[in-house]
Amino acid sequence: MDLDPLSLARIQFAANISFHILFPTISIAMGWVLLFFKCRFNASGDGAWQAAYDFWVKIFALTFAMGVVSGVTMSFQFGTNWPGYMQKVGNVAGPLLAYEVLTAFFLEATFLGVMLFGRARVSSRMHTVATFLVAFGTTVSAFWIIALNSWMQTPAGHRVVDGRVHVESWLAVIFNPSMPYRLTHMLLASGLTVAFLLAGVSAYRMLRGERSTAVRHALKTGVGLAALLIPLQMLAGDAHGLNTFHHQPAKLAAIEGIWHSERGAPLLLFALPDDSTQSNRYALGIPRLASLLITHDMDGEIRGLDQFAGGHPPVAKVFWSFRVMVAVAGLMLLASWLAAWQMRRRELSPWLLRVLTAMTFSGWLATLAGWYVTEIGRQPWLVTGILRTADAASTVPGGMILGTLIMYLLLYLVLLLSYVSVVFYLARKAAANVAGAKQ
Repeated sequence: MDLDPLSLARIQFAANISFHILFPTISIAMGWVLLFFKCRFNASGDGAWQAAYDFWVKIFALTFAMGVVSGVTMSFQFGTNWPGYMQKVGNVAGPLLAYEVLTAFFLEATFLGVMLFGRARVSSRMHTVATFLVAFGTTVSAFWIIALNSWMQTPAGHRVVDGRVHVESWLAVIFNPSMPYRLTHMLLASGLTVAFLLAGVSAYRMLRGERSTAVRHALKTGVGLAALLIPLQMLAGDAHGLNTFHHQPAKLAAIEGIWHSERGAPLLLFALPDDSTQSNRYALGIPRLASLLITHDMDGEIRGLDQFAGGHPPVAKVFWSFRVMVAVAGLMLLASWLAAWQMRRRELSPWLLRVLTAMTFSGWLATLAGWYVTEIGRQPWLVTGILRTADAASTVPGGMILGTLIMYLLLYLVLLLSYVSVVFYLARKAAANVAGAKQ
């Protein structure tokens, strides 16, 4: 069997980033939710808010640890599988990654210890400050990582000298054309992921008979946060789409499945993109709606994939990843608004509690789908217009990459199942403790 090192290296990196991104997606927003719980306790003296904090800080700590461990393998791969990346753009990527560690990771790691072990050793005010600094650190960390990733999508503020990229303006590098949109989209995605995690785990606890005030607080927070953020995410997504239209037209064409430039392009609800015939089989769409949404003109022109021969991404993967993301967002909107409406009148019905429980990790699905749109959508470029993916790959034999890939996949499967199991174990344990206290 022919083992293509490039394809295996890409699959391995995709597996690593897919696993890693799950945990920062939770920890970024969870820190702010914990700060909210802490501030509500400080303001009201209601012990239920502190109980909510005590439960969810355990999940935050577990998530943070998983994110750190999975992030280590990412840095290794820059040297083992993608040496051409740092050789070409290391003058940009190296400092940005270093800024993330120096300004954010150390802050998070230091004050996380105070959050977990210092409540009885420091004042309430200091404990609140520690919670704020951890939350702030996770957001700053996201800022630097998204700045680097966005620069790879829409590079700016640089020049190429002797085959290497050098920075001319750090402000232009950091605040490149897509960075504000991408950062907003990611922060909202993190908020939605945490909102459904809060709602889902709290619904699970209620289904097991726990009706404590702390659970009700967490459930209401999750539902309210989701109902608020999902419309904002849709607006941010629209703005991001317009940015993609202007700066990454090949990606946009792949998202919409537009093979040839056209005016009044339809919004395809379903299609099977076929690279061999450069057409969509079994296409079902709404006439002219894609042009209206993207250009805000029903007769607006969208450039087709035919204008990017040999330089456009795999269409089917991008096309369907985008539709999975949108479909999950639609379910989030329906579930959160229905739950918010029902909570204003009465307790959530058992069937809706089950729906929320089933959607506990729906944010992960939407985040992964969106991340695939972003990362696959810039292929064949690793850094758009500067470095092709194939040119950055190492010469490591395919068999060695395959061996480590299998090891990673097995390990990640075990860790992921363990993480989900521990989250629900903590929920069951909390419910059992409350039931035992009542007896």
